[in-house]
Amino acid sequence: MKKLLFILGVTTTIAFTSCEDMFSPAIENILDIETAYDRPLYAQGLLLNGYNRVPTNSWSFNDVATDDAVSNDRANNYLKIATGQWTAMNNPLEQWRNSRSAIQYLNNFLSINDQVAWASSPSVTTMFNDRMKGEAHGLRALFMYHLLQAHGGKTSSGELLGIPIVLDHETLESDFNKPRATFEETLQQIYSDLQKAEEYLPLDFEDIANASQIPAKYQALNVTVTDYNRVFGEHFRLRLSKRITQAIRAKVALLAASPAYNPSNAAKWEQAANYAGLVIQQKGGAAGIDAQGALFYQSTSVNQMTEGKNTSEILWRVDRGDVSSALEADHFPPTLFGRGRINPTQNLVEAFPMANGYPINASGSGFNPNSPYDNRDPRLKNYIVVNGGTAGVNNSVINTALNSPTNDGLNKVETSTRTGYYMRKLLRQDVNLNPSSVSGQYHVTPRLRMTEIYLAYAEAANEAWGPTGRGSFAFSAYDIIKAIRTRAGVGTNNGDPYLEQVKNDKEQMRQLIRNERRLELCFEGFRFWDLRRWDENFTIPARGISITNNSYDIITVENRVFEPYMQYGPIPYSEILKYSNLQQNNGW
Repeated sequence: MKKLLFILGVTTTIAFTSCEDMFSPAIENILDIETAYDRPLYAQGLLLNGYNRVPTNSWSFNDVATDDAVSNDRANNYLKIATGQWTAMNNPLEQWRNSRSAIQYLNNFLSINDQVAWASSPSVTTMFNDRMKGEAHGLRALFMYHLLQAHGGKTSSGELLGIPIVLDHETLESDFNKPRATFEETLQQIYSDLQKAEEYLPLDFEDIANASQIPAKYQALNVTVTDYNRVFGEHFRLRLSKRITQAIRAKVALLAASPAYNPSNAAKWEQAANYAGLVIQQKGGAAGIDAQGALFYQSTSVNQMTEGKNTSEILWRVDRGDVSSALEADHFPPTLFGRGRINPTQNLVEAFPMANGYPINASGSGFNPNSPYDNRDPRLKNYIVVNGGTAGVNNSVINTALNSPTNDGLNKVETSTRTGYYMRKLLRQDVNLNPSSVSGQYHVTPRLRMTEIYLAYAEAANEAWGPTGRGSFAFSAYDIIKAIRTRAGVGTNNGDPYLEQVKNDKEQMRQLIRNERRLELCFEGFRFWDLRRWDENFTIPARGISITNNSYDIITVENRVFEPYMQYGPIPYSEILKYSNLQQNNGW
């Protein structure tokens, strides 16, 4: 007889409801699958296992494998990737095991959910079944996206392949030797799952006030407001919603439209723009941008996100959890009792424009190499600790110079910066790591931010319709980039003449949009995947700055070692050995 293995811990439960005491920890249970029909908590455990496996870009810091950052931790897995130690047997970017395991749990759930007695009331059972079925389809699509992003690629014959499509719960008798579907077939299956998710899920999980707000299909079942809120109300704000599935679709479409996967199909860019535009339109268009969205990790925003609530910037996130100082302990400079693990590069610092909007190497920028951090885009000092910048609860001045009298200086000790910079973004500056008075703060880990969707739209709309084309929307790529730069404080005193200049040139606008994406999403785990889908150069050396007596010398910190075939990631070598029908991507 088939068995159901389900392990439900308190951390999993907290992650998916806004009521932190809703469930108590459960012991390990090994049950007959039929038992789950009358014990919905166990059936739901299969679904929650899927949630528990959702990868988050934030905090992964795969930026270390790009030209945006290095690490002073010599054991860092992404450092190994960047320096030539990436193989099909050693792949820190691998999603194969995690995502395929999640899909197996979700397929198991979808095979039994119609038989589960979710509640004593038939109408409430129908709603619970619909909701969780929608969540399962949405999650399966998300995991297939992560598999496609990490493992989709071209074989030695040049064929662009996706992943094996598995839609049924596999048992010991199943045929596991499945070939990879084409990239397009995988893409269409993801879209199909997302469509099913939308059919079952509410736009957002919020309580309703009167019966007229109940969808017609549930009104026909005589569902009450109380019953509807019990299933689709605010207690489930951290679950997958229709709005979130729409944002996932936009991410998937942007990947599919990108040069590495789409050399010439303009229709894919238009599709990506339409999917992202829908999410933005429902959020108020370009005018709906969250004024504090770029600083979502600071107290002003974090303190609003209680009981599962989000700011307008955050589409989906994990639970806040308890107060913590772990992130700061890893990344504060040494004088603030941190380990300074992520060191932004000179490459990234140079990508921040001047406050007047001009790139630092453009005519009219006013950039002064002897005062390189003055009059710059405010995001630079918000996101990066530069020499003379401040950090920590007491706004301590950080000296990163080569001749610094402190351990914050360049290469002073193993926890010092290797580039002359420390990461500031994502960190709560009101955390105190002094051993005599350590104090933590709440943190928010986003799964999806609106800024990502704004930038996806800008990129796709520019390719589909040009910088000022709007398709069926009331906003263009130019409008979105204007709103993002205005929020950042760029070009606000002079009308942003550089943006006005490039809005007449699709190629220049493309580069500006890509740069804005680099800045807005830095340290959130996007840069590696963006370089890959853009088919860009991975081998640009990571540079830093050596400062002595106000002399600024640019130095090479770390060379990047990538072979051309690494444009696409490998299928795990162990899987290739086991399954003869599984084709490896070229070169691995």
